[in-house]
Amino acid sequence: MRAVQFSEYGGPEVLRVVDLLVPEPGPGEVSIDVAYIGLNFADLQARANGYRVPALPFVPGLELSGTVRAVGAGVSHLTVGQRVASFADGGAYAEVAVVSAATVFTLPDSVDLRVGATLPTVAPTAYALINWTGRLQPGETVLVQAAAGGVGSVAGQVAKIAGAGAVYGVVSTPAKAEYARKLGYDEVFLAESFGASVREATGGRGVDLILDSVGGSTLRNGLDALARFGRLVAFGNAGGEAPWQVGMPELAPRGLSVSGFSILGLAASDPEVLHELAAESFELVTSGAIELPITAEFPLAEAAAAHTVMGNRGTTGKILLTI
Repeated sequence: MRAVQFSEYGGPEVLRVVDLLVPEPGPGEVSIDVAYIGLNFADLQARANGYRVPALPFVPGLELSGTVRAVGAGVSHLTVGQRVASFADGGAYAEVAVVSAATVFTLPDSVDLRVGATLPTVAPTAYALINWTGRLQPGETVLVQAAAGGVGSVAGQVAKIAGAGAVYGVVSTPAKAEYARKLGYDEVFLAESFGASVREATGGRGVDLILDSVGGSTLRNGLDALARFGRLVAFGNAGGEAPWQVGMPELAPRGLSVSGFSILGLAASDPEVLHELAAESFELVTSGAIELPITAEFPLAEAAAAHTVMGNRGTTGKILLTI
């Protein structure tokens, strides 16, 4: 089978198309004939610096859709031929992937395989950030960093459904700002001046909830944009800066709180809760309440080009690889 792997860390050029043996599922696993692969920033981090890479060579990829090819011992809730979406602990950039049966979701007839490849990470993450970790209350205001990205494209929509009073976005370019506005953001600010813009838009009050996937100095500046008793949820470090340690001097005077969320951590530690989250968030997709924007598709053999585009921060919405 064809797969894309890397044998050393580096830029997109280290990705190579290779021919590998078709993997067989072990106990508690299934193999999937892959149709689509969802590209995530974590894939770029794996390739560049070994994030979540146990050993080299490594086939990256954290989410996919396709049909069940074979089931391993002890798997009774999935059958050959079922249409599914799944997390993968690496290995998704391939024509056939082996995954844990515990992190596989059957797709309803109303969701095609193309959209299915976006479901494992985007919808559950956005839903959890707003409703579980962020605990948004009706009428509260929300600010979403990277509002034009995969999760950002959905988080604003979920916030509106949850009753947010106003939803603001932060992006890096005017083109991305226009894209985010079309998805329903009330106002969209450019990253270099978002702190002052938030204060102006809220009459100096700040926002109640910030979702931050960028990290570093952006997270620090986000704290300044929070209202008293505001919450910030960190769920990534796309900016690549060294982690910033937040302490009582920043939080206590205004009663601020900082929490975190990782969909991959949840998938690895508590699949039962993951399925509960997926059921609630997928309902928004199947009912048509939210849109999962897919803005670019690349053949598997052009994975390096897809990485280049994402790495240059020139993308909006979700990028897929196709088999």
